Amino acid sequence: MSADLQGRNGVVFGVANKRSIAWSIAQGLHAAGMKLSITYQNERLEQEAKDLILSLPGAEAYMCDVTKDEEISRLFATLKERHGKLHTLVHSVAFAPADELKGDFVNTTREGFRVALDVSVYSLIAVARAAAPLMEDGGSIMTMTYYASEKVVPRYNVMAVAKAGLECSVRYLAYELGKKKIRVNAISAGPIKTLAARGIAGFGDMLKGHAEHAPLGRSVEVTEVGSTGVFLASDASSGITGEVIYVDCGYNIMGF
Repeated sequence: MSADLQGRNGVVFGVANKRSIAWSIAQGLHAAGMKLSITYQNERLEQEAKDLILSLPGAEAYMCDVTKDEEISRLFATLKERHGKLHTLVHSVAFAPADELKGDFVNTTREGFRVALDVSVYSLIAVARAAAPLMEDGGSIMTMTYYASEKVVPRYNVMAVAKAGLECSVRYLAYELGKKKIRVNAISAGPIKTLAARGIAGFGDMLKGHAEHAPLGRSVEVTEVGSTGVFLASDASSGITGEVIYVDCGYNIMGF
């Protein structure tokens, strides 16, 4: 995390607690000198998330529900007024109703499908659209995906479909926003004990299987994902866009 991001502004979506991937990336960006605005979803998460965010000197905390266009518009209007320009956006937001991650995929409900795709995929499009006008000097947008977008991971169910849609959205956004020198990439991290992971049935088995089959013989650390986020925000990744960057100790290369 030695990148110099002094003089740059970033916004991070998805901090829930200290185990959040978004929090690890935020810590790395802050250490590299970036001025951060960090969001949390709602009043239920406010106390823990806000205290955490404000523990970073100079960071600003905002509540923003990414399923509500008016809240997204309000946030970016505030960011424009306070900071003028934006250089980095971190989208670490995903959700599906708990019941959709327990049973058989064939029983996915219409409403569960809608919610998963709205929160986990459309939100990236919505915040990218709002951020682009502030990225006058170009910028970096990154989101978080998972290997289940490509291969079957039992019980990941509709979230796998959402991640596949997210990766496709990354490519289309990279193509269109590239004209404005805005790069869009996804980080595909191995399984990590986050708040979102708690809702996946058999998550412990996923962690164990991952460590057993990954070439490095272990599961990825959240700080390693954070370091990758700093890399994607820095000039060191200036030629990378539309990509899925795997940070999974090599698990994705294995056939069995």
